[in-house]
Amino acid sequence: MTDHRFLVGQQVLLDRNALPRAAGVVEVLRQLPSDVDGAPQYRVKATGEGFERLAKEHQLSAFVAAAETFRS
Repeated sequence: MTDHRFLVGQQVLLDRNALPRAAGVVEVLRQLPSDVDGAPQYRVKATGEGFERLAKEHQLSAFVAAAETFRS
């Protein structure tokens, strides 16, 4: 069994090539058991959507929000 790379509550990017009509940034809701090939799976949800999606780990990548710039 493979360890999950992403944590519950983490924001990640969902590959639009894998799921063309999917939103880009999604939140990991649950870590699911690996599929038959050993790839970790997740339940994810975009903020504006009223439903969850199943995503395999290879369809996700780390998301780093742009830091806000503050002026003194």
